Amino acid sequence: MSTLQGSHIWYELITSDAAAATAFYEAVVGWKITPGTAETNGYGFLGRADGGMTGGLMQITPEMAAHGARPAWLGYIAVDDVDATVTAIQAKGGKLLMPPADIPQAGRIALVTDCCGAPFYVMTPNGTGPSTAFDRTAAGCCHWNELSAGNAANAVAFYTDLFGWGLPEPMDMGAHGKYQFISHDGDVIGAIFPKMPQSPVPHWSYYFGVPDIDAAKTAIEAHGGRIVNGPHEVPGGEWILQAMDPQGAFFCLAAPK
Repeated sequence: MSTLQGSHIWYELITSDAAAATAFYEAVVGWKITPGTAETNGYGFLGRADGGMTGGLMQITPEMAAHGARPAWLGYIAVDDVDATVTAIQAKGGKLLMPPADIPQAGRIALVTDCCGAPFYVMTPNGTGPSTAFDRTAAGCCHWNELSAGNAANAVAFYTDLFGWGLPEPMDMGAHGKYQFISHDGDVIGAIFPKMPQSPVPHWSYYFGVPDIDAAKTAIEAHGGRIVNGPHEVPGGEWILQAMDPQGAFFCLAAPK
């Protein structure tokens, strides 16, 4: 069983149109999305063909929009103690966006930013079983977690101090700096690199697995999305693309060679 602290366990889409986003991602990624109900406060779930779940979907409320919420993907990083982690995050220059709260049948969560402004959740889940949301080989799971950092050196120190992530040998991107791989329990889970000038703000990007990158590209364009970059091959043989969904949330896909 993997270490809870520092593992990616859930991915969440907040969107301005939950019904339209459901239709889009079911066509593009192949998820079966269960709509939110009164019992779940409108929170839907991203189900996979293998019976597992990758994350959730939430409609942006007028109150959320008034506080600046916009369509986006957010990741959840597991921690042993949410409250202690929030204190540590603030001491390291991060900010608290949503105070710790208990979610029935799920766990305790808080929404924070890192030292450079990139938002993410920390969560102490109920139960001890491993999450299946991140799996570098399974369709519908997240294959890669990538941080476009406001200050890459500061971000690397921030996350490694908090979560104990390892730092495999980075890839040199020349004038763009280093693409610093990150690992958890010895497995590479993503990377941290300097934010490119065209990126408006620091942010995490999540690459979800699909069977065929060309079919996914066609589906994105056919259902109102927009390709931002790709498809192109990356070291290791996968093909990736970056895109915007019809509501304006940035997302990424990865497919086998």
